[in-house]
Amino acid sequence: MKIALTIIILAAMLATVGVLLAGLLGMARGDQSPHRSNKLMQWRIGLQGLALVLIALLMWIWRS
Repeated sequence: MKIALTIIILAAMLATVGVLLAGLLGMARGDQSPHRSNKLMQWRIGLQGLALVLIALLMWIWRS
């Protein structure tokens, strides 16, 4: 259980970085619409929140 949760956490963290880089590259090129930029920001915040919740869950499991 701990190993699976750790892998899921790593995947959520990598997805967060991927979405962040996609947004930064779009802004740097200047060809990104504000709607797309906003959607990427929403996804980044959601993935970041998911990663934090999973990290807290993993810490709780390890403590038990």
